[in-house]
Amino acid sequence: MNQMTGPRVFLSASVPLPSRNPAYFKTVNVIAIRDAVRALTIVVSEKHIKLVFGGHPAISPMIRLQIAQTGNRVGDHVVMFQSRFFERQFPDDNAAFEKVELVDAVQNDREKSLLYMRRTMLAKPFDAGVFIGGMEGVEQEFDMFRHLQPGIPVFPIASTGAAAAILYDRDADLQHQHPELRDEISYLTLMRDLIAPN
Repeated sequence: MNQMTGPRVFLSASVPLPSRNPAYFKTVNVIAIRDAVRALTIVVSEKHIKLVFGGHPAISPMIRLQIAQTGNRVGDHVVMFQSRFFERQFPDDNAAFEKVELVDAVQNDREKSLLYMRRTMLAKPFDAGVFIGGMEGVEQEFDMFRHLQPGIPVFPIASTGAAAAILYDRDADLQHQHPELRDEISYLTLMRDLIAPN
């Protein structure tokens, strides 16, 4: 079985930094971010789901280690996107990802390069988007996902705080339909219910 042909889930996640916008840092739950990312990665591995995300120095190692603990190849389940703008800063963990999509930089401009990478990353169809912790980038990817993937479910995991909580709190429909995004901290149960209910 080609494990890369199943459902596709987009992950947007990061760990807020104290030097950045305090609106993110003051509500962040770093342990919850770690646990939610690990749980999502376990479900991806269990259910032969393709996980797509933009490489991040705090998130990529979590995903790599969790997949490795299952005994599976990272490339069987995960595609990581990176902008060549950051090529000199790529972490060593990148070498463990068999499927890395490198997207060309744009005019040696950080914001333009990130925008182009995100548009490229979100161009193909997805079955769901999961948003964990994060800062401005997670909010931007949420808005872009909704624009480029209309009608596809989005799940900001509000219990992880930071951008995910802000996204959840501003959307009354999400609050009504998915109170578990705020309250459920058994993340393995939550991820199975959200992205692999059958």
